[in-house]
Amino acid sequence: MSIAHFGISTALLTPFHADGSLNLGLLCQHAQDMLGSGLQGVTLFGTTGEGASIGLQERQDALVAMTGSGINPKQITLGLCGSALSDVHTQLRQGLEAGVTQFLLMPPFYFKGVDDTGLFDWHAGLFEMADSAAQFILYHIPQITQIPLSLDLIMRLKKAFPDHVLAVKDSAGNWDNTRALLESGKIATLVGDERLLHKAAALGAAGSICGMANLYPARLKTLFETHLEDSALCADVDLIVSGPVIPALKLAMVAKTGNAQWAHLRAPLRPLEGTACDLIAARFSSTKATA
Repeated sequence: MSIAHFGISTALLTPFHADGSLNLGLLCQHAQDMLGSGLQGVTLFGTTGEGASIGLQERQDALVAMTGSGINPKQITLGLCGSALSDVHTQLRQGLEAGVTQFLLMPPFYFKGVDDTGLFDWHAGLFEMADSAAQFILYHIPQITQIPLSLDLIMRLKKAFPDHVLAVKDSAGNWDNTRALLESGKIATLVGDERLLHKAAALGAAGSICGMANLYPARLKTLFETHLEDSALCADVDLIVSGPVIPALKLAMVAKTGNAQWAHLRAPLRPLEGTACDLIAARFSSTKATA
């Protein structure tokens, strides 16, 4: 999958059993369903997939299960999450050994108040260790990491490591920033906020890695291809992001699929309660939701 044809990749939710272990059967089936709906790829262990809560052995087990179930590793983008370069490099090697070559790289989120020089050095350290086959999608999601990737930093990394830096995923939800990336013409841009995707696609966005594709893969594919806003989908996004996003998405999956296994979260995340829970359950009920 080249970046020119990236399209829509589902930011997979990670299902767990009641005892907290990975539900690999449901994970693989969900990934196959997403690809079977016509999407170009799936993204494993990103923000939506609770990637920061998944251990190294679990990552290995999931990659073995997914590729063993017949999923082409070239359709998998693997989320890398850590602040210690050695840990991130280990996650990278696991992916490469499974045949994955595309990686969504979260910045070193533990350290706050760092400047562009420090962030450049951290990324450069990983790229210099990385196998030549590895291609990275830089990850700008400052509302989660508190570590923004400035336009200057992104361009500097792309110029210094053109064979490793494939794209940037802009999940900040700031249209001015997304537009600046697109209008630069210097780096392929993926959009994380589904509400901006129709506008970004019209300006040449390469695609999206997004959480709502777990619920509506066909609608996200249509939105990207037609450049037409889906106002009902935007309203759904507004509801999901009005509180803790991952618990909200998992609750929506339960409501839409009728499968209670999707409800399980890993601490410190907790299920939604009260009015927020009722609103999402009603909005995404299987009797109302559409593909």
